[in-house]
Amino acid sequence: MIKTIEIGSCVLIQGILVRDLQNGNVAVRVGDQTFVGRPVPTHRLS
Repeated sequence: MIKTIEIGSCVLIQGILVRDLQNGNVAVRVGDQTFVGRPVPTHRLS
């Protein structure tokens, strides 16, 4: 599953979900690097 996370106030990273962390953050993998940040809310159109 692809997730988008926010790192800092202006940087967004999109990658493969690695795991959900207990503090509410999410880890995603991009290539051989793993990034941790706040998940971006998903908005669905009706």
